[in-house]
Amino acid sequence: MGTDHYDVLIIGAGLSGVGMACRLAAACPGRRVGILERRRAMGGTWDLFRYPGVRSDSDMFTFGFGFRPWNDLKVLADGPSILKYIHDTARDYEVERLVRFGMRTTRASWSSGASRWTVAAEDEDGDEHVFTASFLVGCTGYYAYDQGFVPRFEGIESFQGEFIHPQHWPADLDWAGKRVVVIGSGATAMTLVPALARTAAHVTMLQRSPGYVLSVPSRDAISAALLHVLPARMVYGFARRRNIVLQRLLYRAAMRWPRRVRALLLAGVRRQLAGAASLDDFSPAYDPWTQRLCVVPDNDLFDALRAGGASVWTDTVDHFTPASVRLASGATLEADIVVCATGFQLQVLGGVALDVDGRARDPGALMTYKGVLLDGIPNAAVLFGYINASWTLKVDLAAQYVCRLLSWMDEQRVHVVVPRAPAGQATDACILDALKAGYVARGEAQLPRQGRDGPWRVSHRYEVDRRVLLDDPIDDGLLGFH
Repeated sequence: MGTDHYDVLIIGAGLSGVGMACRLAAACPGRRVGILERRRAMGGTWDLFRYPGVRSDSDMFTFGFGFRPWNDLKVLADGPSILKYIHDTARDYEVERLVRFGMRTTRASWSSGASRWTVAAEDEDGDEHVFTASFLVGCTGYYAYDQGFVPRFEGIESFQGEFIHPQHWPADLDWAGKRVVVIGSGATAMTLVPALARTAAHVTMLQRSPGYVLSVPSRDAISAALLHVLPARMVYGFARRRNIVLQRLLYRAAMRWPRRVRALLLAGVRRQLAGAASLDDFSPAYDPWTQRLCVVPDNDLFDALRAGGASVWTDTVDHFTPASVRLASGATLEADIVVCATGFQLQVLGGVALDVDGRARDPGALMTYKGVLLDGIPNAAVLFGYINASWTLKVDLAAQYVCRLLSWMDEQRVHVVVPRAPAGQATDACILDALKAGYVARGEAQLPRQGRDGPWRVSHRYEVDRRVLLDDPIDDGLLGFH
């Protein structure tokens, strides 16, 4: 057992954790910063997911860090490219040396008497290590790494083919010449289908209900042209600002004119399908952006459908047989491999048990303050990204706010900050309540709550969050300092 003290201790060395550490290195260079990472590598999601075709579902100019722009013409980058970008960023800011790998954080306890956190973590041999910290930052995302969500399927025990979840893709899986059924209709399923269809005998995407799909070019032709006449830094900076504006305009249009945006999206799908599949299989019953919009590069999903290597079924699983999936409609899908792309399990702080002065605190019962701090929890931040734009846009704003907060506390010679919500502010809504996805409905109890208004309510609006997190006064009367 060992004990180490840090001024700031970050849990998680994925995109959010690396970004947080880089912001601290630039804005608070004198602080001792540590990172606990449960796995043996940095990168989080982008190191964990290894399924064929894995890529971003947000454009990289906004998915990249504001302090280190994405300097490539790829719009939707592949997983290895994103992982390299994270590693290169960590190297440039000397972050990797801060990481304690193979440390699964299990408990975080705040002591008001000592004004510090005591954090327990287990290494891969099961030995416990203890760390202390003045400030704690959770950068673990919002899903459980150990296991994805798999529904209970009748007869699954009898299935003699391969049954896998994309979160744990077997490195030696061979799908060439085989019949593959991908269950799901989210970004993972729509990434897998064209990638598998290149060599599989046939790939069927089996969806319970359709989702909206938007095809975008894989390469930014405008930036490519501008690079001939302008400096690269200026071109990529412009691409980032342009895409932030376009994202916001699309989302706001969907909220204000849902029928018009729906008609535009479906018109694009109709053109790409060219009769290869029914438009009904791409016509959701919900309005645009009440669930996350799926983006595909260069029409690859539609190309696979038109080429005959893939097809779409809208139905539900009734039961499995040794060699097939039987559907509620009575149809049968023969399968050698079934990929269960049915989403993930929600989890906050990587499942860490939290307590303040010995009193257990459930993050799922606490309101967020400015989407960053937690009501009644001293010296702690939890970084969450956007659901209606690139994850990193919000995470980077939150990281800058944490740096502002710590610097202000130094100037004022205070050591502890605690958000205190007024009486009657709490609601039952979770921070992802605007997203009506199945995984949110299943696990919303795990997520922090929202308040009725002000800094206790998550805005999901980049232009508002920029002002609130980067410009508004730190001391607004809702934070207690001592």
